[in-house]
Amino acid sequence: MMSQEPRTYFLFLFFFLSHGVASHSVPDSRQDLHPLLQKMAEEIIDGSYLNALLDLIQFQSSHGWTADLCHRILAYLNSRNVTFTIPSLQAAMENHLEQRLYQPQKLLEDLRDTDAQQFHTVMKCLLEDKKDLLELEDIVIDLGEIRKQALQSPGVNRSLFLITLERCFQVLNSLECVEILGRVLRGSSGSLLQPNIPEKLPQDLREDAFKNLSVVFKDLYDQTSAHSQRALYSWMTGILQMSFNATDDSVSWVSAENLWILGRYMVHLSLEEIVKISPVEIGLFISYDNATKQLDTVYDITPELAQAFLERISSSSFDMRNISTIHRLGLLVCFYNDLDLLDATVAQVLLHQMIKCSHLRGFQAGVQKVLSFYNVSQMGVLLAGVGTQAFYGMDRRDLLQVLRSTNSLHVSDLSPAQKQGVLSKMIEAGDTTSGIVEIQGAFFKEVSLFDLRGEPGFNTTVLKEKELRRSQALFLYELLSKSTRRPEELLSTGQLVKGMTCSHIDAMSADSFLAHFHYFENNLSLLSPYQVNCLAWKYWEVSRSSMPPFLLAALPAHHLASVPASQCVPFLISLGKNQLDSLVLDSHKKNSVLRKVQQCLNNSIADEFAVDIVGKLLCHLPAAIIHSGISARAWATALHGLRDCPGLSPEQKAAVRLRLLEQYGLPRNWTAETMKDLGPFLVLFSGDELSSVATKFPEILQQTSFKIAGTLPPPEFLWAVFESVWNSSERNPSSHPSPGCHGVMAPSSSDIFKLAEANACWAPEDLLCMEEHTFIRSVELLGAVRAFSLPQLVTLKEKAVQVWDMPSYWKEHHITSLGRIALALNESELEQLDLSSIDTVVSLSQQTEWTPGQAKSILQGFLEDSGYSVQDLKSFHLVGLGTTLCAMNITEISLIKISEFRVVMARIGTLLCSIHILAEFKRKAEAVFGHPTKWSSSVLQELGTIAAGLTKEELQMLDKDLMPYFQPSAIKCLPDEIFKELSAEQIAWLGPENAAAVTPGQRRQLSLVQLQSLRRALDGANTRSWPDTPASARPTWAPSSGSPPGAPGTWGLWLGCPLLVIVPETMW
Repeated sequence: MMSQEPRTYFLFLFFFLSHGVASHSVPDSRQDLHPLLQKMAEEIIDGSYLNALLDLIQFQSSHGWTADLCHRILAYLNSRNVTFTIPSLQAAMENHLEQRLYQPQKLLEDLRDTDAQQFHTVMKCLLEDKKDLLELEDIVIDLGEIRKQALQSPGVNRSLFLITLERCFQVLNSLECVEILGRVLRGSSGSLLQPNIPEKLPQDLREDAFKNLSVVFKDLYDQTSAHSQRALYSWMTGILQMSFNATDDSVSWVSAENLWILGRYMVHLSLEEIVKISPVEIGLFISYDNATKQLDTVYDITPELAQAFLERISSSSFDMRNISTIHRLGLLVCFYNDLDLLDATVAQVLLHQMIKCSHLRGFQAGVQKVLSFYNVSQMGVLLAGVGTQAFYGMDRRDLLQVLRSTNSLHVSDLSPAQKQGVLSKMIEAGDTTSGIVEIQGAFFKEVSLFDLRGEPGFNTTVLKEKELRRSQALFLYELLSKSTRRPEELLSTGQLVKGMTCSHIDAMSADSFLAHFHYFENNLSLLSPYQVNCLAWKYWEVSRSSMPPFLLAALPAHHLASVPASQCVPFLISLGKNQLDSLVLDSHKKNSVLRKVQQCLNNSIADEFAVDIVGKLLCHLPAAIIHSGISARAWATALHGLRDCPGLSPEQKAAVRLRLLEQYGLPRNWTAETMKDLGPFLVLFSGDELSSVATKFPEILQQTSFKIAGTLPPPEFLWAVFESVWNSSERNPSSHPSPGCHGVMAPSSSDIFKLAEANACWAPEDLLCMEEHTFIRSVELLGAVRAFSLPQLVTLKEKAVQVWDMPSYWKEHHITSLGRIALALNESELEQLDLSSIDTVVSLSQQTEWTPGQAKSILQGFLEDSGYSVQDLKSFHLVGLGTTLCAMNITEISLIKISEFRVVMARIGTLLCSIHILAEFKRKAEAVFGHPTKWSSSVLQELGTIAAGLTKEELQMLDKDLMPYFQPSAIKCLPDEIFKELSAEQIAWLGPENAAAVTPGQRRQLSLVQLQSLRRALDGANTRSWPDTPASARPTWAPSSGSPPGAPGTWGLWLGCPLLVIVPETMW
């Protein structure tokens, strides 16, 4: 039975399947053949298949198509002594179209060679015409699919962008050309907008076209380099100034409308231009309904420019102390100066608006409005400030109302304990099913497997908007697959695809698997490496000739030999669209993949089109290629891509640094735009090299430091940032210094805000000498610095004692603001704290560097101060205790109520406790899920590290099918002497992710046979029903008549030819 899914065909192949080969004899072959069709036939003879297609589309748009036209075209070809067979014409078409897909620079050349009418057809095809389907009797050309594929194909969108710039404005009206440019640009990474692009833009655009194109540039602002931003700003302002006819230089061209057109580019206005803006115009701009939305996006405005805008607004008719005005200021509110003049109500509004200030880029640190407990405590109780116990004490109906209101947007800000407090209340009232169904989005991930197992009344409709843990998805997929016969219903339901097991994949027929594969491909980020491995083997079994190339990376490394040189480009495109680190976890196998990539590239990247094709693989190229293999022409585009690479090796970084020095020279010669564009690469330079830019562009250096917060930059970079702040700050010695602080220049709150991670450069005596108000205002920022040493943390703790008195006097907001500073508290000091609130304990348990003694003090402090015994602990208490649960002894764990434990096992399963503690948690898990021999894949996944508490006998009894469903963290926690008891077969079934989690210590205990099994698991070897293919096996890349229905004929077709997508009409 034929698949009902649309199938892709080559147009001419379908002609000849229907009407015979070109040698079919038809008398008088030129009889009445339309000139355009004669031209098309000549182009077929010349091999210009793209031109032929364009002529066909043009002919069909203005003439009716009749069945005899096919005969006439064939006869014409025959009269020219050109004889085609079906396979030869198919091969010619396939080769030409694939070459244009995989060599987009040649596509650009072809498009340049099209005549005016053909080019007009190309441009019209890129626009969304009402008629997206061209029907030729029993053939349909899907122009909508052609457009979609073209805009998504690496390199092809660059070709379309460049040719649109070159030729479109000569053949279409400017409004249509701008729409096409917008489509192409929005489908790109932003690297298409190079600094030279504005030179190619017309200066005489119609007003409506100019405004529309400005919107596109504003939308892509964050993806655009600083050099390109400056060039686009110059182009926009050039046109705006040209339309402004004033002869008086004192009159500003910056009108209200022009400010709106500039959008985020308004931050590039000079101070002189802002000062000249008319009060009437700035007042009119602020009165626009959407002005606030625009001002909410000026993240990179400087304090100087922001103050200038505020002064101009103040000079207009707007009252700066009016609540309505404050609401309209957007991010300018962060630079508001007249706090002392505000009454309490307006000040409260202003403070609430300043929540936005956290969106500002780092160098706005001169703003003193940083949100901390110091001023948040004045804002009333925000959602995340509601205590866990308060949530648990709320009426269930009130909680439902909160979750359905706009406050639901802030649910992600709640701590795990708060979430569990809400969840406990939601489902404790007896009506568990309706309670669970009401839980939406990410909150649903908190629902325990135990509660899901007790409520089988789920359907796909209620799951569509819910996020799922993998254990939840495994259970729900198995449950719903029993009542749902249609795979697409399950695979299209939210995150349910996470729960599809290999047995489910294996059970799919070839037709069904190929017809539904797009669901997997579109949700690849949700799939585990084991699932991807299963998909790869299934595809290899049913249709290896049409297998998406990226799946080869999930198979054993020897399968890469099956990629012929002719298929290198589709291999690179397919692999470059995905995250290699997620596909291949083993370093040895990754090296094999990268050797194939280098072989395909011939160790070089010639131009920007090649960069587009390589995609995310750019991050994995060896240092030698980065340094000498990427051409000068390709470098700007490659640098744009390298900025987003999360983990370049030291060798790769060194190569990038050398290229940057070759391109831009020494840092002392850099411009502001160069500094901004290099951004994350500034950490590659030495302190001496950075000293000049630290003096020249301190704000940009500080902004970079702020952007890379959350990482640990090299000390030299931190010192450069520190010196830039130190040199640019005004310092006045304290009028009332503390003893021992005479002559010490202590940090100010402004310094601390600007420095971020570079606060680690303060000497302990500097920190101890800071003013009390500075410490109070900045303690949360200091507590977030990861590079602080223990002596610095001890100093900050001593400062806290100076300011707040002994720890026994500290309030909850004091303790929660400390962050890492709390690590300096010794066991005796921890015992002095008031830990009666679980939310206080939550703030402490978020730190992961506690000693066992400190953790025990926190645990005991909570139990004593709260009055709870272990058996009284609620589920949200267990979650809130976090890592301090590991400080419990076996007796205490045995006292935890099963009814509370069973609903938070997934959270407890994230803890890295000692093995004897995990073993005790495992015993409690048996009381919930039974003996380990009865555990399912969803249970094993739910338990996390708790599963590492299995004894060697229990581990040996586990079915091999369950091995992939251990969490990697559990594999790492298994003691070496227990792990070695796994059979060779169990190890082979671990799957790639769990095999990669095996520790060196565990590996050393394994026998040769076990090590061979581990290597098979790492390599992605087939452990299921069909045999692994020998290394010598190669797929047949030519399409065969035996291909399953729905299977594309070649890799080229799988990726989707952007030039031709045709389906039989009867399939629709």
